[in-house]
Amino acid sequence: MKIGILICGHFLDDIAATYGTYLDLYAPMLGEGFDCTAYFVVDGEMPESVDEQDGWLISGSRHGAYEDHAWIPPFEDFLRRAYSAEVPIVGICFGHQILAQALGGTVEKYSGGWSLGPVEYGFKDGSSQTVVAVHQDQVTALPEGAEVISSTDFCAFAGLAYGGKALSFQPHPEFSEAFITDLIDFYDAAKKLPDDVLQAARKTLDLDLNNGGMIEQIRGFLQTAHADRTRASRAA
Repeated sequence: MKIGILICGHFLDDIAATYGTYLDLYAPMLGEGFDCTAYFVVDGEMPESVDEQDGWLISGSRHGAYEDHAWIPPFEDFLRRAYSAEVPIVGICFGHQILAQALGGTVEKYSGGWSLGPVEYGFKDGSSQTVVAVHQDQVTALPEGAEVISSTDFCAFAGLAYGGKALSFQPHPEFSEAFITDLIDFYDAAKKLPDDVLQAARKTLDLDLNNGGMIEQIRGFLQTAHADRTRASRAA
């Protein structure tokens, strides 16, 4: 399955030197059966067609979905067209937010502050998964057609399903324990976040990640949605 990785932000130089780009994290996360191609939409590199790939994955970003950047309006238009065409879409962190905003939801800088480090997310089926969070912005009003499938006390709309057409999560299943530890160390050294936020985040680093379930949800959604769309196209 061909997946277009829609990259909406660059890692800070110190992080990029070790971890590369979002493509270097998402491709191994998706694993066998997925052929990933990067589109740096943050730099204005947009796909020519919503059918250029079999599915789309929207990355995280240091930008806010509500910010005034020239690339955001055409990107939202692309997402609406892909959604209408039922090309499978997955959104992660910023991707979760920009997809909701493009479809009529609201994204804001959350008054409750930051969520940084491993967090336990509850799921609609009663299960839970511990996945890395790195955000202050979050979805605060749902778009039409979105169903909440995961939440925390801090983030009510942490996981959204869109009727087999799209799936999105606020946390980062692609981030490892090493990645979030290095990121916190960098933020601390560069004084990019308040000390209380960083100290609270360090206390979460003892939590073991169990993000495999979320990754399998993403893989399964992409494969199933693509197969359903292919069957519908052949039957038409």
